[in-house]
Amino acid sequence: WGDLGANWAETKETPHLDEVLSFSRFVDFHSAASTCSPSRASLLTGRLGARNGVTHNFAVTSVGGLPLNETTLAEVLREAGYSTGAIGKWHLGHHGPHHPTFRGFDYYFGIPYSHDMGCTDNPGYNLPPCPPCPVGWLLPSRVARKECYTEIALPLLENVTIIQQPVNLSSLAARYVEEAARFIQRASGSGRPFFLYLALAHMHVPLGVPPLPPPASGRGIYGASLSEMDALVGRIKQVADSHGKGNTLLWFAGDNGPWAQKCELAGRLGPFVGAWQRRRGGSSAKQTTWEGGHRVPALVYWPGRIPAKRTSHALLSTLDIFPTLVALAGAELPPNRRFDGLDVSPVLFGWSDVGHKVLLHPNSGAAGKDGEIETLRLAQYKAFYTTGGAMACDGSIGPAEHHQPPLIFNLARDIQEQEPLDVASREYQAVLPAISRAYAQALEDIATDNVSVADYSKDPAATPCCNAQHVACRCQAPGSHAAVPDRRPERRATRLCL
Repeated sequence: WGDLGANWAETKETPHLDEVLSFSRFVDFHSAASTCSPSRASLLTGRLGARNGVTHNFAVTSVGGLPLNETTLAEVLREAGYSTGAIGKWHLGHHGPHHPTFRGFDYYFGIPYSHDMGCTDNPGYNLPPCPPCPVGWLLPSRVARKECYTEIALPLLENVTIIQQPVNLSSLAARYVEEAARFIQRASGSGRPFFLYLALAHMHVPLGVPPLPPPASGRGIYGASLSEMDALVGRIKQVADSHGKGNTLLWFAGDNGPWAQKCELAGRLGPFVGAWQRRRGGSSAKQTTWEGGHRVPALVYWPGRIPAKRTSHALLSTLDIFPTLVALAGAELPPNRRFDGLDVSPVLFGWSDVGHKVLLHPNSGAAGKDGEIETLRLAQYKAFYTTGGAMACDGSIGPAEHHQPPLIFNLARDIQEQEPLDVASREYQAVLPAISRAYAQALEDIATDNVSVADYSKDPAATPCCNAQHVACRCQAPGSHAAVPDRRPERRATRLCL
């Protein structure tokens, strides 16, 4: 949240994103989970992990992915006549039918999971630093650090074909821009509306720094990478505008808060420091249900349709992207399931500033069972039935604590989540019944829904590998391996760039 200059004055590296004359800004906007796979699954389904089955991250050797009975946003929009493309990180299953080209996307270019989940020849900046991929035909002794992958190189895919392994991280951002521009050009030339899901590697570690001088802010490696990301988004906006300004809606958001154990490579929380947790140890950012874990920057741009130079305090979520874009495309939500997201187009258009009355925050790794709902927001109040801290920069971890009755914070006057309301106070006693009702209703709604179960089984044979005979699966030349047959059927007006 604090990496956006429009949100946090200390940040100077995001001039394109800070174009307040162009964007609507949403300052109470939340990722649906505070870690990678669950956050992305919820964005593409409009449903929490407790419903769609994706409760924690998939591995390099994962056999499964986002359950096949879940319908993605791309599938709905393709059925409505849109050209659909995904560029960047996927992390929702890469084996067999879980690949993006089998989940509604006509075109895919990117990496199948996080870019720290495979070695590269130019490893970039990470804490602790990881070695480059081995060179030659003999596998070196295994590196003891579990954070580093040394036996499998990170692959780059175009549709179902590995075109580079290991990927060149130094040029990856530029290639994403090139492919995004090509996709927009092709879609515009075809006369069909398009939906592009662009999932950047930024600002996840390892950070790769372009050959540019670091920014004047003094934030070093992180600041340079943030500047590169900002310029990339600015370029995509320019390309979209060049095909008819006002024809394309762009929605920019983050997938979780800073990964605090990465220290100066983690990013800025802004004011959302989770002070109550910090006093007890551990981080209150990524993997937690504190504000720093799931409150993320969000901007929407649609010239002539969405008001510019506007700041909204509506309570919104990445869960809302699915139902909102489906409504704007004139399509229908998939039947026989319930959605956690809302059609928030009235908020986007400036007709309303009312979002969610209740927003649920699932456990995301720091405490409690992954995916379970033990934190919720009701208006300005936030209730915790379980708390815990992820690993902090100093290596500390905050132990899980269960709270009955719940801890309740009034975010309207305690955005730092410093002191919960006194359980004996009049305010606590007044709000507790409403929170208890909302929590019970939410759990009942999930329990009676059509709920999916993800397959988290693992098999080394599921590892993307273009040359199994070579150490780290290294390709001697681009091209070579198709994991699943390509399938890109023809289907058929607003364009949407996410």
